[in-house]
Amino acid sequence: MMTFDAVFFDLDGTLADTAPDLAAAANRLVIKHGMLPVAYERLRPVASHGARGLLGVAFGKRPEDPEFPALRDAFLDYYEADIAVHTRLFEGMDQVLAQLESTGIRWGIVTNKIARFTVPLVNAIGLTPRASAVVSGDTTPYAKPHPAPLLRAAELSGVAPGRCIYVGDDLRDIQAGQAAGMTTVAAAYGYCGEAEPPETWGADYLIRHPAELLPLFS
Repeated sequence: MMTFDAVFFDLDGTLADTAPDLAAAANRLVIKHGMLPVAYERLRPVASHGARGLLGVAFGKRPEDPEFPALRDAFLDYYEADIAVHTRLFEGMDQVLAQLESTGIRWGIVTNKIARFTVPLVNAIGLTPRASAVVSGDTTPYAKPHPAPLLRAAELSGVAPGRCIYVGDDLRDIQAGQAAGMTTVAAAYGYCGEAEPPETWGADYLIRHPAELLPLFS
């Protein structure tokens, strides 16, 4: 078994359950437009895709639609105002982080969420002092599935990419991890979208609970 020195997590749907606050912002906008709220069960699977996914379900709008920019901006303002009301680490995740820390394994966050939202959210859930790296969607010139954000996290953590694990709940996470030369883990407990199931992503490992990550470090 390989020896790993660091593990990096996607944020939304992998490290933290952010869907309740994202869905609340989307439904606040829906109600403002005189429509009935959208069921949480419809919004949760697309939460990792942010405004694009949530507004696609709530309004049937795509980024190329002329109405999309105004809807996106209003949604993001609502989300920023209440960014960590219901957001929590996934069950068992804090214990995983504590175990990693106790054995000297570095961990960090690599997300496509831009710093405007990443920084206050990570602060609000108390992770900023603990993470060896927090890389947002606008930290490098590229977002996932490009490997640049993951390589930046490895650089900040002082760890060779080949000795890192990347955990994510979206196909682009696995693609980014593979392109960066990292071992990849699909988080099947996360949002995982509505297209290809995580079993088909080609990840090195698949976990259905955060605690299943720990045997990789034993």
